Amino acid sequence: MNEELSYAEMLEIPVETVTVTHREKRKRSQESDSELRDQVVERVNDRMQETEDPLYAESTPIEREGRPESKKTKRAKRVLFAEFAAVCAICAAIFLTNIFLPQSAINTFVRGLFYGQGETVADTRTYQDFTLSPVVNEFEEVELAVSETGVLSFTADCAVYAPCEGTLVSVNGDGMSGFTVELKHSDSFSTIISGLNDVYYSVGEKVKSNVPLAHTDGERTVRVMFYSDGSILNNYTVAENTLAWA
Repeated sequence: MNEELSYAEMLEIPVETVTVTHREKRKRSQESDSELRDQVVERVNDRMQETEDPLYAESTPIEREGRPESKKTKRAKRVLFAEFAAVCAICAAIFLTNIFLPQSAINTFVRGLFYGQGETVADTRTYQDFTLSPVVNEFEEVELAVSETGVLSFTADCAVYAPCEGTLVSVNGDGMSGFTVELKHSDSFSTIISGLNDVYYSVGEKVKSNVPLAHTDGERTVRVMFYSDGSILNNYTVAENTLAWA
């Protein structure tokens, strides 16, 4: 700026009329640098695209749509499809054999997995292999009676016990008319008890002879009947609420 004023004084030009114009060198320099940088970037990108450099691929967005699948991906899809087809084939085979061949080996195997072994060991014990227990508590003053046909009966407000350990296989009736239960002790020996107000077990549960099976309120007669191979037994005795085979 001082140079322009000195030059104006030499030419005897009034300083007030001199207009000093500044040249924006820095701005142009920045524009040149920007243009040069853009050119360099374009050239580098062109070279990277030609050489397919992995570093360049990582620095740019990946276009997944329309990109061809790798061999590894295709192989994994084929394996999954094969496994799915195998599972479908097995399910179809089980379904068809369950309809047309219910006793086939595969159905037996599947039933064993889900429901356990269908075959159980036979319980060949007879009634004589069991020791009878009191059907009422020994401390209860209950009068027991036995008919000629072998029906044990009593009327009292008390707990009722199973004469032998076994499984509760059925419960019929209701609290108003009285429940009738059946206990299975072995394949040939069972007990039926009727006239109960409440039953403490559910069908399928194991019953102990020292745990109350049911309760009676004394308003109806409770009857106990022993069966062997479907025939009622009468060859037992009662003495002070204790039962024993004759």
